[in-house]
Amino acid sequence: MHLFYDPTIDASAKFHTLSEEESKHACKVLRLTAGNQIVLMDGNGNEYTTTIIEDHPKRCKVEINSKIEESKPEYDLHIAIAPTKIIDRIEWFLEKATEIGVTEITPLLCSNSERKQIKEERLEKIIISAMKQSKRLYLPKLNPITDFNSFIKNHPKGLIAHCYESPKNTLPEVFEPLNCPILIGPEGDFSLPEVENALKSGYKTITLGKNRLRTETAGLYVVMQGKMFLENLNL
Repeated sequence: MHLFYDPTIDASAKFHTLSEEESKHACKVLRLTAGNQIVLMDGNGNEYTTTIIEDHPKRCKVEINSKIEESKPEYDLHIAIAPTKIIDRIEWFLEKATEIGVTEITPLLCSNSERKQIKEERLEKIIISAMKQSKRLYLPKLNPITDFNSFIKNHPKGLIAHCYESPKNTLPEVFEPLNCPILIGPEGDFSLPEVENALKSGYKTITLGKNRLRTETAGLYVVMQGKMFLENLNL
């Protein structure tokens, strides 16, 4: 059954009209007609099984037949990561991280960042597509690109991965289910003042193993470790 995303659905409504973009996709691209069933997801924990009753390519109307509700996760899996110079690589990270279970992503602007701007609308579409593909009912939150020091000020504790020589913890030793963002730096790593600022604020250093990882690989590595940690806690 075809999946559609629409965050504007009224959970108590009996009928709903798709956005013009989703109406076009349903009626012109997929050639769905009245009587066909589709599934709507609102990204807020609800999934609706619906039947098309008006197959208009600009205002496709559906009748809501049933709804599945899912409780919001009792954890945060927040990754703050510097966008890569080659944008395809960070897009790949967003897709895979969403499928695995990340709940929040903050693009970081660091001293050594090679990419200082992103197209939020495009990245949001990639996350939505991955949510639909993996049938997640909660859409991960994508924050605007944020300066490193501003992020530390607003999130005074968490975990940071860097390549400088220092004692390091494994993620399961220090990760906390709430209010514990994980910081991944750019290709040139965080600057030493950035690392010192984070540690002074209350961050703990984590190791990502012996191999040097690309930014997007490091990001996915910590998402997988964090998700496994949370599943072991039955969260």
